Amino acid sequence: MAGSSFRKMFALMATTALIAPTAHAESLTDALVMAYRNSHLLEQNRAVLRAADEGVAQAVAALRPVVAFVAQGAWQNPATNSTYGNNLYGTLALQASLTLYNGGRERDAVAATKETVLATRQALVGVEQQVLLGAVSAYVTVLQNAQTVSLQQNNVNVLQQELKATQDKFDVGEVTKTDVAQAQAALAAAQAGLVAAQGNLAVARESYRAAVGSYPGSLQAPPREPATAKSLAEAETVAARTHPSVLQAQHQVAASDYSVRSAAAASGPSIAAAIKTGIDNKSNAGESLTLTMTQPIYYGGQLSSVYRQAAANDAAVKAELMQTTLTVAQNVGNAWAQLSVARASISANQEQVRAAQVAFDGVREEAKLGSRTTLDVLTAEQVLLNAKVALVTAQTSQYVAVYSLLASMGLLTADHLKLGVPTYDPAGYYNVVSKAPASISPQGAALDRIMKGLGSK
Repeated sequence: MAGSSFRKMFALMATTALIAPTAHAESLTDALVMAYRNSHLLEQNRAVLRAADEGVAQAVAALRPVVAFVAQGAWQNPATNSTYGNNLYGTLALQASLTLYNGGRERDAVAATKETVLATRQALVGVEQQVLLGAVSAYVTVLQNAQTVSLQQNNVNVLQQELKATQDKFDVGEVTKTDVAQAQAALAAAQAGLVAAQGNLAVARESYRAAVGSYPGSLQAPPREPATAKSLAEAETVAARTHPSVLQAQHQVAASDYSVRSAAAASGPSIAAAIKTGIDNKSNAGESLTLTMTQPIYYGGQLSSVYRQAAANDAAVKAELMQTTLTVAQNVGNAWAQLSVARASISANQEQVRAAQVAFDGVREEAKLGSRTTLDVLTAEQVLLNAKVALVTAQTSQYVAVYSLLASMGLLTADHLKLGVPTYDPAGYYNVVSKAPASISPQGAALDRIMKGLGSK
């Protein structure tokens, strides 16, 4: 029953909202789609994800040979230059080098950056939830404030009639000047309340623009509430499995484990090979193959410090994972409680409105018979107004609480809501750059097209 009344209330909001009319009323889905498309926050974090993708490309490149063109010139004292008999010497060479073994540091670096990418993808999902929840809140807040304006305007109209009736009674000597002053004061307060409500509506419209990307037009009543969980335990189970903050922390732990392994391997030996071919300024050609093994002996304590730092960071992210899991569960519990409170408040406020309406009608009729004062009527009218405003607020809180519960479970996404909007593919850019393509390769050409599509220069 509460859900049916809730939709009726929002339908009333949509028809009484003091918003410029448009040919097509905007739906909540329209607002969510516009928020998804227009969010600069999403664009920012998509760019952050692409930057993380490039970290994989750079780590992969470290496993490959490095080829460089080397030009070298030197001057020697003729008295000591017995080889060439002059003081100028130069070479041109092509050199390639490759690390053959270093304890798996580069492979661990690749694995760590891949986990970082996965963590950043989950962070992007978290931002998406934030953007969509903001759009829902902005949408229903505009409707709530529009309905409040309507209630306040109706209150002003009623009190204007009450003032006129009181003035008429005063003119025939049925009431005193005090009654007239009370009616005037009540009307002035109602007019001030109307101005405040109109200001709140203007603020809500600005919030809507910030959340969605444009000012609201004529808004439709929101659709039926989306399904959530049947119990708190079910909601907590879903959140532990799907919430982006938990998944992000899990990938950060995996990345940290690889970083610890890489730091530990830094104190071990490394083997590198280099091939060089070139010619000097006497047209003497030459080739060389060099195999070098390096074993750190003393680095002033740097390598040990790096390992301890990596281990400390690993302990920190593991503790963060535990804390994140607890926080997510707490947020689910809070959202569940808020939804329960909102539903209970709706029932209570509906009863309050019903009782206040009966009381107001009765007091007004009794006042006509002279058994009630003007102040009694004004007080009953204010109680009725307050009850109606409280009901609107509770019903809005319930709708936002439903979507907050979805967000706490990790399900407030464009895909889960089936918005029907083309969504950003977090793997699209990664699949192109993860193999570290050169700009002259087919993959590099595909990357150039993607960059142009993103508006990069």
